[in-house]
Amino acid sequence: MFYYVLKYVLLGPLLRLLFRPRIEGLEYIPDEGAAIIAGNHLSFSDHFLMPAIIRRRITFLAKAEYFTGPGVKGRLTAEFFRSAGQIPVDRSGKEAGQAAIREGLGVLERGELLGIYPEGTRSHDGRLYKGKVGVAVMALRARVPVVPCAMVGTFEVQPPGQKLPRIKRVTIRFGEPLDFSRYEGMENEKSVLRAVTDEIMYEILALSGQEYVDEYAATVKEREAAAQQQGRRFPRLRR
Repeated sequence: MFYYVLKYVLLGPLLRLLFRPRIEGLEYIPDEGAAIIAGNHLSFSDHFLMPAIIRRRITFLAKAEYFTGPGVKGRLTAEFFRSAGQIPVDRSGKEAGQAAIREGLGVLERGELLGIYPEGTRSHDGRLYKGKVGVAVMALRARVPVVPCAMVGTFEVQPPGQKLPRIKRVTIRFGEPLDFSRYEGMENEKSVLRAVTDEIMYEILALSGQEYVDEYAATVKEREAAAQQQGRRFPRLRR
């Protein structure tokens, strides 16, 4: 109930008024039945803008940190995401990833829409990063189509670290559903999972026009953070 109150009464109309999103390809979202909406992830605002313009309810796999924050703000954030029906995902290891897949499959088994960001984390620099294969596992096991989605302009609206979004127009672009039935029964083959994931990421790239990086975003973030830490520990000597 809270999801629909947010969508149609509180948050949805406000987001449409402020950001005036251009919507392209909305007809590719199936009117009924299970499907995965796989998109790029540029901003915290993505969690709200896409659901605001999709007619059907969509459930996202959201990072567990949204549900475990400290203090009053943390409790309010957790309650907000729970009330909106979003599912916490622990990203700390392989077993955690399997738990996320089980949760996602549960959504699909109910014939609902599942939203997922294959990159696994927000892009910290606006580029599109290599996708993780969880989206392929779920698509093949549940035998559902994958609708690629590109959020365009949300990085400029609210880049990482900016608490309040800027008021700018954004574009939300959907592509034709991808059918992977040709891989039926091959969901345990690593090469197949990689091929399916790469095909999904290619379609997202074609829709978004981003620069692509063939590395996981989390790996790049860790490397850059380590380099910054190293620089603070050993600053260059001034001449």
